Amino acid sequence: MSLTPPRPWSPLTDPQWHALLPHLLPRSPRGRPIADLRARMDAIFHIAQTPAHAWKSLPERFGKPDTVSRYFRRLTHAGLWHRLLHALKESAPNHPLREIEYAILRATRRAARIGGMPLLLLIRRLDLRTALNGPPWLLPDPLLSETCARLAPRTLPTTREALKTLKTRLKSLAWLQKAAQGRRRIPRTVRLAWP
Repeated sequence: MSLTPPRPWSPLTDPQWHALLPHLLPRSPRGRPIADLRARMDAIFHIAQTPAHAWKSLPERFGKPDTVSRYFRRLTHAGLWHRLLHALKESAPNHPLREIEYAILRATRRAARIGGMPLLLLIRRLDLRTALNGPPWLLPDPLLSETCARLAPRTLPTTREALKTLKTRLKSLAWLQKAAQGRRRIPRTVRLAWP
């Protein structure tokens, strides 16, 4: 897994906006068109890429923080970040979505609590480490637990040497299974230090 190099926040350019637009929800749940969708996405990417973590620290030029955070949650529940991660993996290196890859991955990291295990699993399968909301060795790894299950022995050993090997292997598998569950709590200092 490799990390996407950080990029400072900048407003979306026209090509980036047109590449992003097909993936968005252009209307609110009540069917009203959203006034300035581009500004709302700029606000989401701004908060995702800056050290300010609270929505209330969003600059006034982006509108009301509650409105932006509500739209962010709607996008997350609608599967936007899942779609964008797939689109990033399938896009060419010079595609406009690649120019905002860091912003998308940072926003996905913010959505990880809402997206839950399916989003975490997708991030790991697509090998997009920057989207993880902590170091990979401290987060659950469902793929590792599947590997451990496949490695488990299916037959009993017949010799002492095979029994000794089996015991060592089972201890290793038990340790890997425990590691696959991840930590219950990741210290805030570790999460904040993660790129």
